[in-house]
Amino acid sequence: MNRAAKIVFSVVVFLATMTWSAAAQSNATNAFSPYSMYGVGELNTQGALPMRSMGGMGVAWRSTSMASLLNPAGYSATLRKSFIFNFGAEGMHAVNSQNRYDASTGADAGSVKSSKTTVNFHEIALQMPLAKGLGLGFSLTPYSSVGYDMTAIEQDENAWSEIGQVKYNYQGEGDITEIKLGVGWEIFNGFSLGVAGMYYWGDINRQYSTKIAHNIVGDGETLSALGSENFSVSNFKFQAGVQYSVINNDKRSLTLGATYDLGGSLRPKLTETLYVNDALQTPVFDRNKRDEIRLPMQIAGGIFYQDVKWSAGFDYVYQNWRGNNAKIANIIEQGVEVAYANTSTYKVGVEYTPNRFDVRRYYNRISYRAGARYGGYYQTFGGERLNQYAVTVGFGLPLRFLGASSVDIGFEYGCRGSNKRIAAGSIGLVKQNYFKFAIGLSMFGEDYWFVRPKYD
Repeated sequence: MNRAAKIVFSVVVFLATMTWSAAAQSNATNAFSPYSMYGVGELNTQGALPMRSMGGMGVAWRSTSMASLLNPAGYSATLRKSFIFNFGAEGMHAVNSQNRYDASTGADAGSVKSSKTTVNFHEIALQMPLAKGLGLGFSLTPYSSVGYDMTAIEQDENAWSEIGQVKYNYQGEGDITEIKLGVGWEIFNGFSLGVAGMYYWGDINRQYSTKIAHNIVGDGETLSALGSENFSVSNFKFQAGVQYSVINNDKRSLTLGATYDLGGSLRPKLTETLYVNDALQTPVFDRNKRDEIRLPMQIAGGIFYQDVKWSAGFDYVYQNWRGNNAKIANIIEQGVEVAYANTSTYKVGVEYTPNRFDVRRYYNRISYRAGARYGGYYQTFGGERLNQYAVTVGFGLPLRFLGASSVDIGFEYGCRGSNKRIAAGSIGLVKQNYFKFAIGLSMFGEDYWFVRPKYD
């Protein structure tokens, strides 16, 4: 086995190990959001860390030294006798706040806050050449996460007088992971096409319980019912992409890009159970069926400019969530409906490297990144849309002079939702503020990785 084959084999083994580890840790909570109670949960920002530090843009991203996770057409930029590897991890501190209202008068009753810190891997990606102008890409990234723990108290005075104080508890956790494999082909100079298949797998567990505190027939707290739902996801989706470099010379390039995601049903296997709290833990029902949650058709377009010092890009992403999910809705307290909504997201980012050829001053070779993102959440609550935005900054720290490998660091501050009241009484939206810290490794190997050693 030559050196190149050994490197590829080692990376594949490493990826398989990480995949198994991620699956084994699927019970870890990687989100902290009451909005993840519905649908597939909170969507993760896609892309390698350099892209996420630039607002998450990257549809037209075309690089010979960093992985292209958003558009398979970018795989064709991989140089011959080279190899690209990206790894990233991310930590998040989230704070949720909600205003409370008096159920009888509707008056303000103060506010409540809760916070949580989570840590998880974000992406594992590699690219390698298959032939001149033909590249292969592979990535493993978290697609969505579920994590919440909420308690509500029955506000009906009749229930209090006839039964007691009824408490409802809702808990959920889980993740859906995306595995992506594709090829990109530069058909002629500056024009590339790419196709990729994405496999989604994971488990989402949701539990709910009813407890009666200070019941009228005794003291203490009684568990009266316990239910659970398990969504087991295992399905495929496909993506096609195109990139065209309007300008492409030694000094600068300007690239246009677009992708189309087919979407389709996840058809998760849903296992539902409900037990009554008695001496035998009597089951009310225990059934299996296929659920009809669908991933959206997605269209994205972008533009990306780069020269020796500056890089800048802009993306627009449209997701047709409502489409075939129009009939799926949940009714919560006071008749508030949770429904799917189509979304538009705008992303912009910039990178500046003062002088990547500066021998004396290391800080001049550092890449400085910044960006912003704005869009809507894919579900509405009582007809109210949730806006979400984020601002990002980051750094690329080169590992050696004139080398393309780097350690990447990124920061993100974001906000989702508001404290607006959406129904008469005590129902109010939750405002989420979060801060993310991420660290990644971008490795680029060229020439000597793929040369067979010779000995005299």
